[in-house]
Amino acid sequence: MTKKVSTARAPFMLGQESVAPGSRRQVDVPIARLYTHTPLHIPVEVVHGRKEGPVLLVCGGIHGDEINGVDIVRRLLRAKAITGLRGTLIAVPVVNVFGFLQQTRYLPDRRDLNRCFPGSEAGSLGGRIAALFREQIVDHATHIIDLHTGAIHRTNLPQIRAQLTPGSETERMADAFGAPVVLNAELREGSLRHYAQHRGIPVLTYEAGEALRFDEWAIAPGVSGILRVMRRLGMLTGEHRRRRPAPAELANGSGWARAPIDGILRPLVNLGARVAKGEVLGKVADPFGNDEGEVRAVADGIVIGMSRLPLANEGEALFHIARFDAIEEAETAVESFQSMLTPPPVF
Repeated sequence: MTKKVSTARAPFMLGQESVAPGSRRQVDVPIARLYTHTPLHIPVEVVHGRKEGPVLLVCGGIHGDEINGVDIVRRLLRAKAITGLRGTLIAVPVVNVFGFLQQTRYLPDRRDLNRCFPGSEAGSLGGRIAALFREQIVDHATHIIDLHTGAIHRTNLPQIRAQLTPGSETERMADAFGAPVVLNAELREGSLRHYAQHRGIPVLTYEAGEALRFDEWAIAPGVSGILRVMRRLGMLTGEHRRRRPAPAELANGSGWARAPIDGILRPLVNLGARVAKGEVLGKVADPFGNDEGEVRAVADGIVIGMSRLPLANEGEALFHIARFDAIEEAETAVESFQSMLTPPPVF
């Protein structure tokens, strides 16, 4: 008699916790204690499908004040589409819980957690948290989407940053996401993307909106983009209900237009605007308007980031401009993206 071989999928193990196939579970991963000896945890939810497939890590809040990712993860976990998931989704709304509690980008020792990977169990606080997050969570993943925003008082047009090579899995993910702009960004040593990419794990960084703000025009496209990536990876079935925006354009570089003098900024262009090299993007003046300097575009391109704080010091980065070989197509992609948002965004 032939012995029947079981084809049931194995449970997913996260630390000492086991998640059965076809189930989901919230797990608190302990990382440290506060001064009061109160334990601190990284919150994680694992959705473990019944069928084999990729293991996708979606994480936000590596910088504690970048909170759009928190709501992106929440909405992703509530999406009906993930009910019949193939593979495994690891969702982490807040990685840097220290920074999140204090509403700051950094850890208590002023280190940037996204410059601490791969970390060390005997290193600084940042190194220890990076090592724990890497061992407990990152090393399980086959694909990663890392959620970010602009810094405080600075906002970003929704964009994907990734190390792209033709025909790569990372390129396939970036194409599926549907952001209006894709930057072929260099890897920064110590970042999650640098560590994962060198381990052969394809990673997308989604940048959109402003720190310490919930920007609906950044959150909703983030959720839709992740679901599109999951469909491209075969983790979800069916078509995405919403119309997909025009294909994103790959930027061939970017640069910042900076304040020529100290003063108060009056911007003359919006986020997403097409600009020409030398065009006046804004004016910086003293409170009386007597001493005035013009902020001019450093290249032809699209404004993909800008300062939201009117107060500027000389040399401060004010407008981030992405350059494109096909500027008309890039403008079309941005306009297509903007037209799909309801209500219309304040760009």
